Amino acid sequence: MPTPLESHIHSLIVSSGGWIAFDDFMAQALYAPDRGYYSKGSNILGSLPHKDGSDFVTAPEISPLFGQTIARQIAQALEATGTDEIWEFGAGTGALALQILNALDAMGVSVRKYTIVDLSNALKERQRETLQPHSERVEWVSALPDAFNGVVVGNELLDAMPVKLLARVGGVWHERGVVWHENAFVFADKPTDLRPPLEVSGNHDYLTEIHPQAEAFMRTLGEHLGKGAIFLLDYGFPEAEYYHEQRITGTLMCHRAHRMDENPLEAVGDKDITSHINFTGIAVAGQDAGLEVLGYTNQAYFLLNCGFGDRLMEASRTDRISAQKLIFEHEMGEFFKVIGFTKGEFWDAIGFARGDRTHKLG
Repeated sequence: MPTPLESHIHSLIVSSGGWIAFDDFMAQALYAPDRGYYSKGSNILGSLPHKDGSDFVTAPEISPLFGQTIARQIAQALEATGTDEIWEFGAGTGALALQILNALDAMGVSVRKYTIVDLSNALKERQRETLQPHSERVEWVSALPDAFNGVVVGNELLDAMPVKLLARVGGVWHERGVVWHENAFVFADKPTDLRPPLEVSGNHDYLTEIHPQAEAFMRTLGEHLGKGAIFLLDYGFPEAEYYHEQRITGTLMCHRAHRMDENPLEAVGDKDITSHINFTGIAVAGQDAGLEVLGYTNQAYFLLNCGFGDRLMEASRTDRISAQKLIFEHEMGEFFKVIGFTKGEFWDAIGFARGDRTHKLG
């Protein structure tokens, strides 16, 4: 029997004429109220599956040094932009917010308000519990105001935004969508005028993603931000690498119980669905909305530029072992990238002092 979420998506397919685009399917699988992956439960983030039954781990759960180090960049950004508010999108367990606020307090940096924008009610409850020590200045909202100032942070935010799938089959481009066939979701393609932002060489079959929702999010941020800065950490590539002719199967991936698979149409609502980020598209969307790129680099350079090495030397041996995963090239150091923006007068962000790769976004 179909689950309530499957029945819900099936109804959408029927009402849409028997086919929905993949980004619509992904949005429902992840965010359908009380049924989607992020909406129905809070035990998706953790450390190890045999300990807590979680599906994946993010940097703040690996080591508190992550947020403590990022706090240094935030402190500089608050001063450079003359603001005293922090906005975090998709705050997970609240661990990053706690690390940042504790570190800024220890540095004597004044933060008047820390606002969290999160679509998951279950995760909001977990965040409230985690952030109880700072409850007097933390608040939650479901949408951006018409105008705001401050420093925006998003860790593994963009990768969970729905993407469109484009498939070149027999030399013809199609948009890949989802239909309901013999009591199961299956892929189905329709010819389309949509194209990747770069021409993909060759005539071989090719599957990839485009990111209209993530780019629209950047334009919205840029339009609403009066003055401030934005720092986004996620996995992805510049455009030329993203749409390389040899990347023939795209980057779409699912996560469940710390295992990965490539089939988003199975166990719908019970696993995460993600895609790598085209950072060139994110940069262009931000610039179109009046933002200026502060820099773009890998996570290792960004953290080391912000003093991660000093914090690592002061940590215990056990803490050093786990924290090193954040900067090792074969772990998260190269896999994850950081892009920064500012609204207002340009300033030199410490996180991009060495290893800046902004030139590769072109």
